[in-house]
Amino acid sequence: MANGSQEISLNKSSDTQGAKPGIADDADDTSEALNRQTHEQFAAYALQQYPGDVDKQEQLIAQLQEQHLEQYLRQMYQQQVAPSAEPEPPTAEQEEELPPVAVASMWTRREIEAFKEEVKREKEAVLRIGSGETVTVRVPTHPQGTCLFWEFATDHFDIGFGLYFEWSNVTTDSVTVHVSDDEDEEEDVDDEEEEKEQKPDAERGVLVSPKRPPCDEILPILRRDSQQQVVCGSHVYPGKGVYLLKFDNSYSFWRSKTLYYRVYYTR
Repeated sequence: MANGSQEISLNKSSDTQGAKPGIADDADDTSEALNRQTHEQFAAYALQQYPGDVDKQEQLIAQLQEQHLEQYLRQMYQQQVAPSAEPEPPTAEQEEELPPVAVASMWTRREIEAFKEEVKREKEAVLRIGSGETVTVRVPTHPQGTCLFWEFATDHFDIGFGLYFEWSNVTTDSVTVHVSDDEDEEEDVDDEEEEKEQKPDAERGVLVSPKRPPCDEILPILRRDSQQQVVCGSHVYPGKGVYLLKFDNSYSFWRSKTLYYRVYYTR
């Protein structure tokens, strides 16, 4: 359980400040709806951070909702300005529409050393990621959960992080870890040829193949300054499946990274 004296620091992106006027005007119309959707999950997180302090809980909820709105508007703007390619007709498998995937929320908090000490109590939550490696943490949705939360930090250097959702049947609630490197990518040539034959979903951009379940990108893999602050985030379950948390150190030729992470769900 987090210390009640922890200080939360939210990083605001300047990208939203340069958004088109039409997008900014829509903020007032969408803010209330987004706040209703996210209040329960942010309240659960705030309760963990500041147990017994209602004022700080409400302040944190407001800050998280503000950043979530910025992320939502930025994503909508990027979708509008992105060049649109003519979609190919969907296959029979793609005609079965999947539920929509909500926008993820991300923020940072201080007290990184205290976080590492907490995580060290569970040996499985500390991973060493070698140079050139990518670690995928597979987290199945829980039957009693409605939202996934994650927190992570590293020693000395940054690391890439991205989030994906695999629409597959959940047969276990166990979290598993898979390590891959450049050699694995070379062995996946056949998989790449298979992907060339796949057709993207006209509405969702989801790839479907007979061998692999469809997978949605929620957060692209980007380098995060997890050596400076604890990187946190949450995402509302879109349905039953498996979350793929990817920690990417493939860009590093010499340095290994020590990762401290924690994942949990809320109802």
